[in-house]
Amino acid sequence: MVRFAALSLLLPISVGAQWLNLKTPGIPRTADGEPNLTAPAPRTPDNKPDLSGLWRPEPSPYRFDLIQDLKDEGIFTPAAHDIFLTRVADFRRGDPVTHCLPGGPLEDFTGGAAQVYRIIQSPAVIAIIYESGFHRQIFMDGRELPKDPNPSWMGYSVGHWQGDTLVVESAGFNDRTWLDRVGHPHSEDLRVTETFRRVDFGNMQFQITYNDPKMLTKTLTIPLAVNYAPDTDMLETVCNENEKDTAHLAGKATAGVKVDPAILEQYTGKYIFRKGPPVAGSFFPQNPTVTLINGQLYLNDLPLIPQSPTRFDSTAATIEFSVEDSGKAMHFTLNAAEGDLWYERRR
Repeated sequence: MVRFAALSLLLPISVGAQWLNLKTPGIPRTADGEPNLTAPAPRTPDNKPDLSGLWRPEPSPYRFDLIQDLKDEGIFTPAAHDIFLTRVADFRRGDPVTHCLPGGPLEDFTGGAAQVYRIIQSPAVIAIIYESGFHRQIFMDGRELPKDPNPSWMGYSVGHWQGDTLVVESAGFNDRTWLDRVGHPHSEDLRVTETFRRVDFGNMQFQITYNDPKMLTKTLTIPLAVNYAPDTDMLETVCNENEKDTAHLAGKATAGVKVDPAILEQYTGKYIFRKGPPVAGSFFPQNPTVTLINGQLYLNDLPLIPQSPTRFDSTAATIEFSVEDSGKAMHFTLNAAEGDLWYERRR
């Protein structure tokens, strides 16, 4: 009886996961049966590039933080920077993705629960279905963006072809989504331009540009490589199923402890990622810089709040510096949920 019960528990898993190993029909393959991802990109009957299929964006630190260098933080207006610092101090407790809400433009980076998304292409409309459960429609019928749209989570999108590149213009976002997971804001005036170019069967060049005069002093453009995901499928994702975490989010950074600026100065410099879980290593910056400005220590653009002379909290994770006898930092460990990452100081 016990053996039967155990088997019955396994059945839903094995049946539900069967399609994850099903070979994708109709795609080019090598002589040994493997997907030929360098084969020519397919085209539609009207000779447009066919973007249809399951796609997986490469892990990118930009999905967590659009600013990878503190000096680039100046691209945001003072009002936007104040909102950002408030969210940082609250340890991202209000992150809409954490609360199972749509990520808006962030979904393109699979910054929420999604790992892949599916493009379904027709001449009049292109649909993108995200593994997170959200979707968007890109209308290709020549219509213009609405002049006074009712703000929505995923916005309104229209597209057109420029040669072999799909250009998508989007607007009408509400201001509740974030540009990244650390909390850089946007307003309802946000305009987003995306370009999709399928260079061969398995590789697509993607670029996203943000234009928001209320929050950005100039446009911000981020490139991202996207790869075809063969022989797998999307998993059903229900974010708030059995969700018990958000009630325990404390928010509000502690005041921290006072640390002599001379000690903080010993931590400044450039670091390089040396070891840690691959997923975490691709999520966080590979070559971060620690700086000290007006007595405040930063990891790239994230303020570090001292909990001891060597341990600091941030909205990203806890950071522990290891120092040599002279007091100079040798490396630091970033304690993230995905696992510990070890960064060595560049000499």
